[in-house]
Amino acid sequence: SMHDENGDWQMIFGLNTLPDYQKNGYAAKIMNVMINMARQENRKGLVLTCKDRLVPYYSKFGFKNEGVSSSVHGGVVWYQMRLEF
Repeated sequence: SMHDENGDWQMIFGLNTLPDYQKNGYAAKIMNVMINMARQENRKGLVLTCKDRLVPYYSKFGFKNEGVSSSVHGGVVWYQMRLEF
């Protein structure tokens, strides 16, 4: 009910690469396409949540760590990351 396809922010709910295909740059290519699409759609930026081990990875794309998310999905700690244009 909160979805707004024309909203200011592009939310990313998951980006996963199968183990056999990791370390080939596929996730980076997808992330760059998502960033470029959000820019073309005149959004303010992108927001995602990730586990602590992935904070440095998303930081490489310019995402800033906003701290621990209020999400309790799966009973784990999530960090909110934001890339603002």
